[in-house]
Amino acid sequence: MAATAELWAPVRVAYGWVHQAAHILGQDGSVVRARLGGLLGAMRRHRAAAGPLGGAVDHFLKVSRSYWPGLFACYGTPGLPRTNNDLEQLFGSHRYHERRATGRKGASPALVLRGSARLIAGVATRQREVTAADLAAADRGDWRALRAELDQRRQRRVDRHRFRRDPDGYLRSLEAKLNQSALPP
Repeated sequence: MAATAELWAPVRVAYGWVHQAAHILGQDGSVVRARLGGLLGAMRRHRAAAGPLGGAVDHFLKVSRSYWPGLFACYGTPGLPRTNNDLEQLFGSHRYHERRATGRKGASPALVLRGSARLIAGVATRQREVTAADLAAADRGDWRALRAELDQRRQRRVDRHRFRRDPDGYLRSLEAKLNQSALPP
């Protein structure tokens, strides 16, 4: 212990900063941005107190600065998960229920194909009950655009399957369509 005693002071300082940052990020409201900004400023000013851990402090400051514009979105939106762990739990829960409902061991191909709609619908129905009035209030233009996008994905998947099953026949049919469109009317 006596031989490494001088190494512990910088560790205590750096651990204190990380602990403060975690405490600040765990709070609610708009004060988080200001408090974290103040802590990062103090870390920048007192970087020398971290001694040999100064490089780690610089990295922490650099990463915080690069993520700063999107770092606080979760504080303005109630119910939005704050960490990747919360998001992983949300997606894992959806995957578990999907497998339980379908009886499949792996991910459902429909989740891959229609994931943008299925995942949002699954999460929304766990938050609150969706009524017929909610569905009637939906924007039909947005609904049609989503349906068109999902149909395009499905068609691309069908085309890939046809190509894998019979590459020569698929390419012949494409060539025939191309030649047909090139003929004058």
